[in-house]
Amino acid sequence: MTPPDPGAAPAVEIWAWSGCPSHEAAMEQVATALAELGHPGAAVGLRWVETDVEAARLGFVGSPTVVVAGTDVLPPPPGTPPSLTCRIYHRRDGRVSPLPDADDLREALAQALIPVP
Repeated sequence: MTPPDPGAAPAVEIWAWSGCPSHEAAMEQVATALAELGHPGAAVGLRWVETDVEAARLGFVGSPTVVVAGTDVLPPPPGTPPSLTCRIYHRRDGRVSPLPDADDLREALAQALIPVP
């Protein structure tokens, strides 16, 4: 078995709830952002969150949530309760959306993918 490459990017996942249809578009958005950041073809996992207990354990605040190495790259405001719901993101132009602003996502992924020395 080959050990993991210490210089490899951390695992990127979309955490999703089956009651919300945005996860496929989020997968595409994350793949695009990763390609722009020099990680074309990087694997993006999909993790289903289907119970309130699991949502509470993970700190899952809605679907879709973009996660790197177990951390939400676009954390919600403090005090946002975990729940099985569709997530709402605020775009830079003030609109609300079921997906994050593309620039916010790219910047958050770039920050999350910086290798730790």
